Amino acid sequence: MHEMGIAMEIVRIAIESIPAEIDSCRVERVNLRIGKLSAVVPDSLKFCFEVAAKDTPVEGAALAIEEIPVLAMCKACGHEWTITGPVFTCSQCDSGKIEVISGRELDIKSIEINEED
Repeated sequence: MHEMGIAMEIVRIAIESIPAEIDSCRVERVNLRIGKLSAVVPDSLKFCFEVAAKDTPVEGAALAIEEIPVLAMCKACGHEWTITGPVFTCSQCDSGKIEVISGRELDIKSIEINEED
């Protein structure tokens, strides 16, 4: 399950994002962008994130995942469309010369922290 390695890296990055000059704060939310072609199972990642965050300033933080669809462009006719199935040919001209524009993302969009009183 590679989601555990990803979750551990997200927790590490979130902890490192806490400003050094703030003595006591915690991460409230981590916002991710995950493409459908990234081979990441969102529910598995959320579970692994909870485990990896235990006993850290990230414990209890929400993991918000925005799933990015697979968007393709045909190099033959210029048509753009969202791929929803296993067929990677142009939906307009049936060409196999396509470019995947989005769907491979695995990005931390933002990290929200809250200073504790």
